[in-house]
Amino acid sequence: MSYTAAQIAKELQGEVLGDGSISLTGFAPATVAKAGDLTFAENETFFHKAEETAAAAILIDGAFTSTKKTLIRVPNARIAFAKVLPFFFPEPVFAAGVHPTAIVAKSAKVDATAHIGPYCVIGEQVQIGANVVLQGHDNIGDKTSIGDGSHLFPNVTTYPLTQIGQRVRIHAGTVIGSDGFGYVFDTGVHRKIPQAGNVVIHNDVEIGANVTIDRGALGPTTIGKGTKIDNLVQIAHNVTIGEHCLIIAQVGIAGSTKVGTYTTLAGQVGLAGHLKIGNKVIVAGQSGVMHDIPDGHKWLGSPAQPDRQAKRQMIAITQLPDLIHRVHELEKLLKEKS
Repeated sequence: MSYTAAQIAKELQGEVLGDGSISLTGFAPATVAKAGDLTFAENETFFHKAEETAAAAILIDGAFTSTKKTLIRVPNARIAFAKVLPFFFPEPVFAAGVHPTAIVAKSAKVDATAHIGPYCVIGEQVQIGANVVLQGHDNIGDKTSIGDGSHLFPNVTTYPLTQIGQRVRIHAGTVIGSDGFGYVFDTGVHRKIPQAGNVVIHNDVEIGANVTIDRGALGPTTIGKGTKIDNLVQIAHNVTIGEHCLIIAQVGIAGSTKVGTYTTLAGQVGLAGHLKIGNKVIVAGQSGVMHDIPDGHKWLGSPAQPDRQAKRQMIAITQLPDLIHRVHELEKLLKEKS
C-alpha cells in the first residue's frame, strides 16, 4: 500500500514542506530507511541522519528545513509515528467463523462476526461479542463475557465469571482469573480460603504476555479503562487498578491494593498488600512500596520513599567510605594525643 506525502499529512493534521505528491511505500527508522520510506526525527541529531538516508520523506515536529527531503511537519512526531504505523503495517484480518477443532458449549452465545480459532474451548453461558478474535488454543471459562472488538492471542486462559470489555487485547500465555493466594493457618496446616470472586477488565485495556491476574476472594479484581500492562506482571486478588495506568514488566501487586488513575509503576516494582496508591503517581523501577502514596508523588527505593528523600540517602551512602576513612584518621590522632 502506498500513500502520498499529502495524504499522510492530511491524516496526521500536519503540513507538507516540499513535494506533496511523492509516493511513500513504507516506514522505517532513519538508520535503515530506504527509497520510498517515510521516517521520523524527534531531534536535530536524528534529523541530520534522516537527511542522509534514501528515505523519501521525514516526519518532524520542529522548525527544520531541508533542500534534500520532503518534510511532514506535525505537532508531535512520536504521536504521529504511532498513528501512521498502522497505515504501512496493518493488523491481519481474521475471517468470521468457528474453526472445526474448536469446542463451543451449546449455551454459549458467539456473535456471527467473531473469529474462533483452532482448538479454542468455550465454556457454558459464555458471551462473545462482535468482531472478537480468539486466535487459537484459548480456553474461555464458564459465564465469561468478552466485549466487541477484543482480541485474545494464542494460549490465553480466562477462568469462569471473567468480564472483559470492548477492544481489549490480551497477549499469549496470560491467565485471567486464577485463584488468589489466600490461606489461613489452622492446626499446623495452611487452609485454603476459597476464591469466589472474579476479574473485571474494562474497555481499551492491553495486557502483555504471560501476565497473571487473580480473581477476588470475594468481589472482583478490577483493571480500569485504558490501562496498559506489560509482560510478566502479577496482580493479586481484589486489587483495583484505575484508568489509564502503565504497569511495566515484572511488577508484582499484592492483594487488595488500590492504584489510582494515570499512575505508572516502572519495571520490577513491588507493592505490598492493602495499600492505597494515589492518582498520577510514579514509582521508579525495582522499588519496594510498603506505605500508601499520595496523589502526584514520585517514589523510589526499597523500601520506597519520596524521591528527593531517597536520592539524598543514596548520595549520603556514596560518601560513607570517605567518611569512615576520616573518622578512622581522627580516632588515630586522638589516640596519639592521649
